[in-house]
Amino acid sequence: MESKDLRYPVGEFEMPEVVSPVDVATWIDEIAALPAALREVVAPLSDAQLEVPYRPDGWCTRQVVHHLVDSHMNSLIRFKLALTEDRPTIKTYREDRWAELPDFVEIPVASSLLFLEALHQRWVCLLRTLGEAELMKEFVHPEIGVVRVDQIIGLYAWHGRHHLAHVTRLIEREGWSS
Repeated sequence: MESKDLRYPVGEFEMPEVVSPVDVATWIDEIAALPAALREVVAPLSDAQLEVPYRPDGWCTRQVVHHLVDSHMNSLIRFKLALTEDRPTIKTYREDRWAELPDFVEIPVASSLLFLEALHQRWVCLLRTLGEAELMKEFVHPEIGVVRVDQIIGLYAWHGRHHLAHVTRLIEREGWSS
């Protein structure tokens, strides 16, 4: 779903109640494809372009790339907790504050692109091994409540599309496309 809302260019995520095996497979494929898609979009950008926010009061592309690593690293840990513990309560984090830490400012996006590729390789390997019982495991998110592993796979597929669209729409609006 396309949206003119700069904050939610692919629309807001809606947590599915019913998830099919086809949904899960499609979402895992999207998660697998994200690092290469992001690299392709970000690689041609100059340092100055990486500093342009995708919307007023929004993050710049550099922050979006670093955020994807932090968010998806937390997600992998949350999946592992759900798979190895009985309905664990996960820890949230202040992503807005993480985006202001020195590593977001000082580390080139190339570092996070490599990290994202390695992280997604491990994450996708794990996700593709999950059976029906593992997909139904749950964890407690302090802000949204009890969620199932299969539902959260959909959330993170959306999350990748969401932030990739932030960058691609910025490039289109700025006329940076070749």
